[in-house]
Amino acid sequence: MSSKPIGIFDSGVGGLSIWKEIRDQLPYESTIYLSDSKHAPYGPKGQKAIIDLSIKNTEWLIDRGCKLIVVACNTATTNAIDQLRIKFSVPFIGIEPAIKPAALQSKTKTIGVLATEGTLSSNLFHKTSELYLNDLSLIEQIGDGIVELIEHGKLNSSEMRDLLIKYLRPMIKAKIDYLVLGCTHYHFLKPILEELLPKNISIIDSSQAVARQTKSVLQLCKLSNNKALKSESRFYTNGEQAVISDLLKSENVTLKKIEF
Repeated sequence: MSSKPIGIFDSGVGGLSIWKEIRDQLPYESTIYLSDSKHAPYGPKGQKAIIDLSIKNTEWLIDRGCKLIVVACNTATTNAIDQLRIKFSVPFIGIEPAIKPAALQSKTKTIGVLATEGTLSSNLFHKTSELYLNDLSLIEQIGDGIVELIEHGKLNSSEMRDLLIKYLRPMIKAKIDYLVLGCTHYHFLKPILEELLPKNISIIDSSQAVARQTKSVLQLCKLSNNKALKSESRFYTNGEQAVISDLLKSENVTLKKIEF
């Protein structure tokens, strides 16, 4: 089992930020990445549809021998990971918005979270918020349109900047000092956000923490690949290849289009 790949799925290209951290922290581990761009974004879909898509993605990865599944999608984690853990025997790593570190470090006692509708409306998100916020204020913003622009190769477009300016305005007015990115797609917005936000506002996401947790669970379950063999990274998408190719242009990886 130890030489088998780690499976990673997302509703598109957002989880590539998670993949990169896993690759950096676990260089001997092979990975298979499934981009379900055809059904992106997951956020506006109901919970049943999100669970069904997550089960389908997991089955596809397990059929290809994956020893552990990383649900590299906040919406899928918050809506479906409990059902996935019941249905399948492999370990799962999920993703939650980094509310805890932002809450513990905030000095203005006001933090912002930019996420999909599916994440912000989930029970898991509300439980996490109640647990760590206490006397803090949370400014929530649904990022309508962001995932679609990224999936269509418009990350650095004027439409993206206009959307972000609109979404950030009430957070800046409320004097947040931490902005939590609650969708893996939003990781790629960091350079733009750093331009648009005042310098005192820190941006935080979950990618490094997810990679550390993946390493920990592999060790705990005795699934780590301890052999210094050359690892392999394979990518599959049921959407356009151009966006993934552009984001991975400096990487030596295999990318294939699939009907899925």
